[in-house]
Amino acid sequence: MMRAETGPQGDGGASRPTADEADPRRWSALWVTLVAGFMSLLDVTIVAVALPSMQRDLHAPAPAIQWVVSGYALSFALVLVTAGRIGDTFGRRRIFLMALAGFVVCSACAGAAPSIVLLVVARVAQGLCAGCLAPQNSALIQQMFRGAERGRAFGLFGATVGVSSAVGPVVGGLILALADGPGGWRWIFYVNVPVGVVALVLGLRLLPRTAPAGGQRLDLPGVALLGAGVLALMLPLVLAESAGLRRLWWLFPVGAALLFAFTRWERHVAARHGQPLLDPRLATSTRGYATGAAIATLYFVGFSGVWLVLALFFQNGLDYSPLESGLAVTPFALGSAVAAAVAGRLVERLGRLLTVCGLAAVVVGLGGAVAVLRWAPGDLAVWLQAPALLLGGLGSGCVISPNVTMTLRDVPVRMAGAAGGALQTGQRLGGAVGTAALPGLFYLALGDAGQAHYRSAVALAVGCGVLPILCAFALAVRDWQRDHERDGRGCPDEISHSHTHACQP
Repeated sequence: MMRAETGPQGDGGASRPTADEADPRRWSALWVTLVAGFMSLLDVTIVAVALPSMQRDLHAPAPAIQWVVSGYALSFALVLVTAGRIGDTFGRRRIFLMALAGFVVCSACAGAAPSIVLLVVARVAQGLCAGCLAPQNSALIQQMFRGAERGRAFGLFGATVGVSSAVGPVVGGLILALADGPGGWRWIFYVNVPVGVVALVLGLRLLPRTAPAGGQRLDLPGVALLGAGVLALMLPLVLAESAGLRRLWWLFPVGAALLFAFTRWERHVAARHGQPLLDPRLATSTRGYATGAAIATLYFVGFSGVWLVLALFFQNGLDYSPLESGLAVTPFALGSAVAAAVAGRLVERLGRLLTVCGLAAVVVGLGGAVAVLRWAPGDLAVWLQAPALLLGGLGSGCVISPNVTMTLRDVPVRMAGAAGGALQTGQRLGGAVGTAALPGLFYLALGDAGQAHYRSAVALAVGCGVLPILCAFALAVRDWQRDHERDGRGCPDEISHSHTHACQP
């Protein structure tokens, strides 16, 4: 039985319903949020395969065309935490619908852009809308579901995150194959419009209405410090291909200093009983949150970078088309989708052990793929790697969605948006590191040797991508051990909404 919660809970100050009074439309509402989330995350990777045709049709220089991808990724990451906090304060349904409407309009503008400048502007605006949309997804799950249902809902959410990241090149290649000829790349953006309009209409009908919390103020100094810190860390990474790391390396210590200042400021606001943008007690007192955020960040360093390296290998090393390159990694996407849906039903029973097993399977699967790509004959390598990628995908499905559940399960609903935004910010930062570092290692290993060294280059880069996943595995094992120790002392499964543990490890 769900306990009624009273008082300001971010998306509404009214009493929350009991399980018997749960909104009967909550599962339909969930599918609306998942479709919108899938579109916003798909647009991170789907555009990459269309960059050559965009550059050719718009007569754009290489540094400018890079901003079609970088501008979206950068603006997406910048607003996640702030948008989550705004949703907590002013209503998640309202922010979700406004962001979705903006995303649809910006997608149409990107598709119709007559010049590279207007295309980049539309993509940056589209990324801002996506960043406002993303934290509302996890927050609405926190709001609409409880207990085992929440685990299943987060399982579907995790499948959406994993599959949207993995199938972007496949979907992009398929769209380009169907819309062949000049301007065919525009359909990569136009396809969002009808899907987004349908999701918007259904969202208006199905998403729960709750009154915004009163008396809430946005922590503007926190917004400025966090935004500047994330910008300083991500800008050199998203511009890595245009020598951003060499020219802008000094932004890394600046970003670290700004984030340190943000942490100190948030502690100061919390100590004075104010309203911090991101309550520091999420990391210090909320069971599993800090570890889960670290696991997600490390995992996405390897997870995000590996796919770009494999695309470079298949298209440049084996002369595959974008569609063929995407299809080559489809076993991972299929395994991830199936496992994530199943893992959502198991996470309440197995807890962190599920993440431990999933990370182990990803390490073994990617390691097997590395061995096959390095040593198997070229014509057979793609087929022989399929079982290894399938195993890795099954493992990934047991990582992303259970980790989201374990990370956010004890977060008070009133902070769900900001907490989910911070979690996804870590994923975006990890993804930016991976997509900058692993292709750099690939090209470094490739050198001037060309075709002869493609196999060793892909093996080195993907192998290095496994290292942060191994670090995530070590963190997960330690967290699992702590859970066993805590359960052995009879500690409760959930913390109170005052952010204090009943017992300490």
